Amino acid sequence: MATWSPPHLSSNETSSPSNSTLCPDLDEWWDVVYQVVPTYINTVCIIGTLGNIFVLSVFLLCKGCLNVAEIYFVNLAAADLIFLACFPFWAENIRNKYNWPFTNFLCRITNASIKLNMYTSIYLLVAISVDRYLAFAHTLTSRGKRSKAQAKVMCLLIWGFGIVMSIPTFMFRSVQHMKDLNISACILAFPSKSWEIADRLTLNALGFVIPSIAIIVFNCQIVRSLRKNKRCQAKLKAKISKDHTNTKATMLIFTVVLTFLLCWAPCHFFLFLDFLFEMKAVNGCFWEELINFGSQFTSFFAFTNSCLNPVIYVLLGKYFREKTFKVYTQFFPNGYPLQCMEQRERSSYFTSGLKQVILT
Repeated sequence: MATWSPPHLSSNETSSPSNSTLCPDLDEWWDVVYQVVPTYINTVCIIGTLGNIFVLSVFLLCKGCLNVAEIYFVNLAAADLIFLACFPFWAENIRNKYNWPFTNFLCRITNASIKLNMYTSIYLLVAISVDRYLAFAHTLTSRGKRSKAQAKVMCLLIWGFGIVMSIPTFMFRSVQHMKDLNISACILAFPSKSWEIADRLTLNALGFVIPSIAIIVFNCQIVRSLRKNKRCQAKLKAKISKDHTNTKATMLIFTVVLTFLLCWAPCHFFLFLDFLFEMKAVNGCFWEELINFGSQFTSFFAFTNSCLNPVIYVLLGKYFREKTFKVYTQFFPNGYPLQCMEQRERSSYFTSGLKQVILT
């Protein structure tokens, strides 16, 4: 994968020597990459680690079993934590100008973990979208389809799928000495060109296009169901105010979809451009340097999604905030803040009932 390889390695290894020598010297620009990107990665790592640990602490410290949605959230936070644990290694690697300073095993396991997260996180988001679709669109008939046991099985299948998809990366990643660059780089060297083509296409299709379509379709169905319910309430002249809740839910859905696409679409776009460059569909110094620089920045911009997941999926939810309040007010004497919260909950019976339908 070009994103995690030294500059000019993935693209130039298929270019002719004459073409590479004609390209302008951009060492000053790469110096900016070596300085800015590691700082950005470490910042995302710290914020994301704290956020996901906080999410796990709320779910694991709260009394009672996890509901269906929370099972997915816990697995998503765990996947992001594994992912974020690899960031310091790659930050140091980039700061060291892609001269891998660690062992060959760490080269393999960190890249395999990154690939594992790419698949597990995306398909956990698909599972969350499906669960919310069943809750919104099939409220009365979804109880049997949304059991905790089924959610746990689904999570195991997603983790298994991610592990299988990361095996080629673990097998073919290794530290190799690059004579032209005079570095020992952690690179992905497949045994044949067909392996490389299959990996690129699989990553784009199964790692982004298909799950993105699924997320968009299910969330559009959720929006449709919300609007339909709103029209039904208007016809029945219901006096219970639900408009604000529907609006917040709709905005959250759009935020989830938009953030996911904004974070990952640029990265996969440059991965596809790199594939075209490898196939010589596009060539020249302009495309070579555009792909090299673009893949560096867009990949780590995509990784920011692991930092944002606690915010867009959990922390922005009123139900999670109330649960957080209940967990941490256990440490207050007499539980006075918790009593105030419970009084407000009793005054909003319908809202609490709706949340239980959606999040159980």
